[in-house]
Amino acid sequence: MRWLYNILFLLFFLFASPYYFFRLCRRGCWRKGFRQRLGDFDKDVQQSLTNRHVVWVHAARVGQTNVCVALVNALHERMPNAKILVSTTAVAAMAQLRERLPARVGKIYYPIDLDKYVFLALHAIHPNAVILIESGIWPNFIWRARASHIPLFLVDARLSNRSYRRYKRFGFLFRDLFGAFCEVGAQTETCAAALRQVGCRPEAVHVLGDLRFDAAQANPVSGPDARELLARLGAGDDALVWVAGGTHPGEERILAAQFLRLRRRFPNLLLVLVPRHVERARAIGRDLGNRGLKLVFRTEIASATALPPGSPECLLVDAPGEFMSFCSCAAVVFLGKSLAAHGGQNPIEPAALGKAIVFGPNMEDFSDAGRLLVGGGGATQVRDAAELERAMEALLADAGRRVQLGAAARRIVKENQGALARTVEMIAAKLAERGVYVAPLPGNAQD
Repeated sequence: MRWLYNILFLLFFLFASPYYFFRLCRRGCWRKGFRQRLGDFDKDVQQSLTNRHVVWVHAARVGQTNVCVALVNALHERMPNAKILVSTTAVAAMAQLRERLPARVGKIYYPIDLDKYVFLALHAIHPNAVILIESGIWPNFIWRARASHIPLFLVDARLSNRSYRRYKRFGFLFRDLFGAFCEVGAQTETCAAALRQVGCRPEAVHVLGDLRFDAAQANPVSGPDARELLARLGAGDDALVWVAGGTHPGEERILAAQFLRLRRRFPNLLLVLVPRHVERARAIGRDLGNRGLKLVFRTEIASATALPPGSPECLLVDAPGEFMSFCSCAAVVFLGKSLAAHGGQNPIEPAALGKAIVFGPNMEDFSDAGRLLVGGGGATQVRDAAELERAMEALLADAGRRVQLGAAARRIVKENQGALARTVEMIAAKLAERGVYVAPLPGNAQD
């Protein structure tokens, strides 16, 4: 099986690498750390790991960085002598990890899943444990780690319906891989059942909750001063700010058309568009500008000079990692990839800020959190674009309703916390067995 996977992956890699290399170039800063993807680490990285217990935490995507930051900080409190190393595959995620984690935490790129590169990476780092957040089932990495007797943890684990079907269909490959995890922290009992069915050992699977509820509370909003930036657009204290985050192709046109109609009733309405992939911003700007929307790009208002008051109607964010900064100023937050696309975006972070949240029918990637919020009166889910416009008009006209939704959202976030502490204890108990120093919990220290 391994030889077949390696042949197929190598063919796929050779075929797809021009496309992925183009994406890396388009997003910029690809050269820094590129050799790490090939398992080649400089002396500074290797020397920082010498004679240390190394705990390797992997967060593949931008959406996992909040959880990663909260988990790394909590692990450091329990294992202060260990060297914690974080990895990612995304340039934007690396930028956030470098900004938000202290220098004591190593930051590297995850190796490409070819056997040679994985071998070089594991040989250079010698981790005492590897913690994968949410997903990250790369066969060569798991095979190599297991052969080296490195404990593998899967935390904040969940499976979308699509992933579950894929893992079941290719069970001849994935059952063995899922069985390699010594401990698995599942978000819900439904997730736990699915993980057991795709190959996780039943005794290794524990229902610990959703780490995103803890991460949303533990990580303060960082980034630019969004209120000051909006003030440069002429947005006063009475401005109604509609923040639409994580939008995908097709959604920007819908939102722009609705905004122009709603602004006739709400002249102080301002739209902040935050596309999921900021490299699309220029094309979005041209398209919406041709449709009559007066907009300005976020990078154009970075200087100290204020723009003419009242001229732009829309701020198009073309800088990564700023969605939550603008959420802090929002009257209403719309979550993209849920109306004209599928999957949705994370509703927990704006919920922790107590914002009125609206999303479309397609929240497959965040279905549990979405159901909790809608069921608890902390979010509004619409079925289509027409219903979205009606919901937006009602919320913009009713400040009391917005406050009510936000208060319920914040309450639901607080009620569902605790997964972080449970996850850290699961990891700490296993690593203590392997000689890693684990500090006692507060109140449990011996006199």
